[in-house]
Amino acid sequence: MAVRLSFSLLVLAVSGWSPPAGYAQEKAPSKTVEAAVEAKDPVKEKDANAEPTDAEKTDAEVLAGHSNHGEAFNAGPRQKAYLMQGTGNIQFPVTSKHPDVQKFVEQGIGQLHGYWYFEAERSFRQAAKLDPDCAIAYWGMAMANRNNKKRSGGFMAKAVERKANASPREVLYIDALAAYLKEKNGKKRTQAIYKAYQQIIEKFPEDLEAKARLAYTMYRGRSSLGKSYEEVDKALRDVLAVNPMHPVHHYRVHLWDYKDPSKALDSSALCGQASPSIAHMWHMPGHIYSRLKRYQDAVWQQEASARVDHAQMMRDWVMPDQISNFAHNNEWLIRNLAYVGRWQDAVDLSKNMIELPRHPKYNTLRRRGSAYYGRLRLFDTLYKFELWDELVAAAQGPHLEATNKDTADVKRLRYLGVAYAETGDTEQVTEVLADLDDRLKKARVAEKKSAEQKKAADKRKKEAEEKKAAAKKKAEEVKKAAEQKKADELKKQEQEEPAAPDKVEGKDDAEAKKQADEKLKAEAAKKAAEKKKAAAAKKPKPKPRPSAATVLRQNIEKAIAAIDGHQALAERDYAAALRLLRKASEDAVPLARVQALSGDHAGAIKATETFMKSRPNRTRALAAKVEILWLADKKDEAAKAFKALQKSSSQVQLGAPVYDRLTPIAQELKLPADWTVAAETAGDIGKRPDLDVLGPFRWQPMSAPAWSLKDHKNKSHTLKQFRGKPVIVIFYLGHGCLHCAEQLAAFAPMAKKFKQAGIEMIAISTDPIDDLKQSIENYKGKMPFPLVSDAKLDIFKAYRAFDDFEDVPLHGTYLIDGSGRVRWQDISYEPFMDPQFVLDESKRLLAQPGVTSVAVGRTK
Repeated sequence: MAVRLSFSLLVLAVSGWSPPAGYAQEKAPSKTVEAAVEAKDPVKEKDANAEPTDAEKTDAEVLAGHSNHGEAFNAGPRQKAYLMQGTGNIQFPVTSKHPDVQKFVEQGIGQLHGYWYFEAERSFRQAAKLDPDCAIAYWGMAMANRNNKKRSGGFMAKAVERKANASPREVLYIDALAAYLKEKNGKKRTQAIYKAYQQIIEKFPEDLEAKARLAYTMYRGRSSLGKSYEEVDKALRDVLAVNPMHPVHHYRVHLWDYKDPSKALDSSALCGQASPSIAHMWHMPGHIYSRLKRYQDAVWQQEASARVDHAQMMRDWVMPDQISNFAHNNEWLIRNLAYVGRWQDAVDLSKNMIELPRHPKYNTLRRRGSAYYGRLRLFDTLYKFELWDELVAAAQGPHLEATNKDTADVKRLRYLGVAYAETGDTEQVTEVLADLDDRLKKARVAEKKSAEQKKAADKRKKEAEEKKAAAKKKAEEVKKAAEQKKADELKKQEQEEPAAPDKVEGKDDAEAKKQADEKLKAEAAKKAAEKKKAAAAKKPKPKPRPSAATVLRQNIEKAIAAIDGHQALAERDYAAALRLLRKASEDAVPLARVQALSGDHAGAIKATETFMKSRPNRTRALAAKVEILWLADKKDEAAKAFKALQKSSSQVQLGAPVYDRLTPIAQELKLPADWTVAAETAGDIGKRPDLDVLGPFRWQPMSAPAWSLKDHKNKSHTLKQFRGKPVIVIFYLGHGCLHCAEQLAAFAPMAKKFKQAGIEMIAISTDPIDDLKQSIENYKGKMPFPLVSDAKLDIFKAYRAFDDFEDVPLHGTYLIDGSGRVRWQDISYEPFMDPQFVLDESKRLLAQPGVTSVAVGRTK
C-alpha cells in the first residue's frame, strides 16, 4: 500500500495536487502492534495469505469506495435490491429470523435459473444486509459468480464462516459448492457437485431445488456425466411435474436448441411466462422459433426480452451492456425483424444500439456489444432493403461515421460507394473509389511486408524445431546406449554368478504370464499410436489462415468490385454487373435478381431456391422469388410464390424497393395495394402478455434528480441552472480520498476542452461545506469548476452513487444533457480516470438527433 500511495502522490504533485495537512503516506506501527509482533505465537499465528476478517478490515485502512468485507465485494451490485414480481416460482427454506431474507434468497435463486447473475448477486446481498449471519446468502453470491474463481472464493469463505448458523440442509448446499470450487479438473468438478446434489435429495427427498440443480448439472455436464439427452430431459420434466411453472423450462430450451428444437416447443410457450421479469427467459424461446424458421414468433420473444431489459435498465439506472446477453438479444432481434419484413423497426433498433452510451468495460466498437452490433445490423438492413438515401444520410451523420479502423472503414466505403452508384452520384463514387485505390496500394505494401515477416518467422521456427529434434535424437541415443550398457553388465553378471536353484513351479508361470501380458499391452499401445499417427498423416492439413493484411487487401478489392458492379447495374449492363458482383461476394438474393436481369432466368430461379431451401419464410427472399419468376415469364408460378409470400407477410412494412417492385405484379394478379395478410395465431405459443406492458421498444436515458447544493462560499448551485446545456457531474468522496484527488487532478486540466465543447463541469463532495476549501487548497492553481457539498449524502443516494449494503458513498461520474437526462454514467468503488474518453463520448452522445444542448461538433 505504501509504495502505491507514494507513487500516486508523486503523480499528483506533478499534476499540481498536494496532500492534505496531516496526511501520512504510511502509518507508523503503534507500540501495541510492535509488541504483538514480537510476542506472536507461531501456533496461533494467522496465515499471511488469509483474507482479513470484517473487524480487521474495519480497523485497517480501506480505500474510500471499497468494501469493508473484502475484495470480492468491491465489484458487482452495490445498490439495494427490491422484491420483484415474476422471477420464478421458487421454494427454498432459509434459516433466518428476518421474514424477508427467504424472499430475497428465493428471488436470487430464480434469477440464477434465468442467468441473471448480476441481479441474483444483488438479491443475495440484500439478504445478507438483512441478516449478516445468513450463510446461504453468501452461498448465493458465490453461485452468481461461479465462473469467477476469485470472487466466488471470497463469498464462499464468508458462507463457510457462518455454517454454524445454517440448517443441515443448507450446510449440504454450501459443502456442495465448496467441493465444486475446490476441484480444478472440470470433469471431476461436475461429478463432485452432481454427487453432492444426489446426497441432498437422498436426505431431503422433497427438496425440489436440489432436483432442479441436479437437472441443471446434468444439462451442463452431460458429457462429463455420460448422460443422454433423454435422461436430462426426464430429470427436468420430473421437476416440472411437481411445479409446472418452474424456471427449469429455460434449461429444456437450451438442451434441445441445437439437437431437436421441436422437443422444446412446450417449454418455449412457458419459459418467459415462468419468470416474466427476467429478459433472458423471454429471449431463449426465440432460439427455438428461429431454428424452426418461425420468425414471427421468434421476433415476439426477442422483442419481449428487449422491452423487459429496457424497462429494468431505465428503472434501476443500469447502463446498457452491463446486462449480459442484452446486445446479443437485440442483434438477433434485428435480424429476425428483417426476415419478417419489419425493416423500419430493424433500422430504428439498430440506430438505438449505436446511440447507446459506450463504456471501455462494456461497450466499444471493438467489443461485440451494442455499438459493434448496431453498426453491423444498420449497414446490413439498409443495404439489403436498398435504402440508399438513408444509407448515405446515416454515413454522413452520427450513426455510421468513419472510425479510423481499416476494416470497419473499408466496409463503410463499400456500402457508401454502392449507395452513391445506385443514386447516380458519380462524383461521390469517383471520390470513394479513389480512397479505396489509395488504401489498396498501402494494403499491398503491408501484405508484402507481412509475408516477408512470416517467411522469416517460419524459418526461425523450422530451425528451432530441427534443433529440438536433433537434441531429442541425441538424448534418445544416449539413453539407448545407457540401457544397452546396463543390459550388457547384467548379462555379464549372470554369466559369472553360479546357477540359481530351480524356481518354484507356479510362481515362475505367473511371472511369465505377467511379463507376457505386459508385452501384449505394450504392443497394443504401440499399434494404436501408429494407427493414430497414420490417420493424422492422411488427414488433410488445414489451409493456413491469411494474414490480416491479406484479408484487408481482399476486402478492398471486393469493395471496389461491388461499387463497379452496382454502377454497371445502374447503367443496365447486367452481364458486367453479374460478373463484378460475383467477384465482390454479393449477397445471394440481389445477385439472383441480377442474374435474372442478365437473361439467365433458370440459373436465377435455381439460385433463389437453393438459398431458400435452408432459409424458408424470409420475406425479402420470397419477394425476390416472385420478381424473378415474373421476369422469367412464369406467371403461374409467380402467383403461387406470391401466395407463399403472403402467408409470411403479416408484419411486412411496405415502402422498401424490394417490396415496391411487386406493386405492378400485384395489380396484374388483382391483389390489393396492401397485399399483406394477417397471420393466424399459432396454438402452441401459450398466453402472451401485451408487449407494451413489458417495457419500451427503445432504451431512453433516465431523468436526473434535481439538486441544490452549496459551495465553500455558501453559494448555491442547482441542476436547474444547467438547463439547456450539458454538464459533467463528478461525485467524489471528500478531500481525504486519494483516488478522488487523482480524479480531480485528471479532469481539471481538461475543463477548458469541455468548456469549448459547450459542456459545463461540477463536482459534488461528501465533505461538509467548510471542508471543501481543503480540496481547493490541495489543488495547486485555480479549481476550474465548482465543488459543492452533499454531506448528508442525499444526492449521492438519489444518483445511486451509494453502497446501500454498507451505507457508504461510491464514486460516480455522469453526463447530464440540456434536457436533464443522464446520458452516461460510471458508478464504481473506483473513480473513472479517463477524461478524454468522457469528452469524446459526450460529444458523440450530444450530437445525436433530439438532444437539447449547446455542445459543438463530434470528434472526427
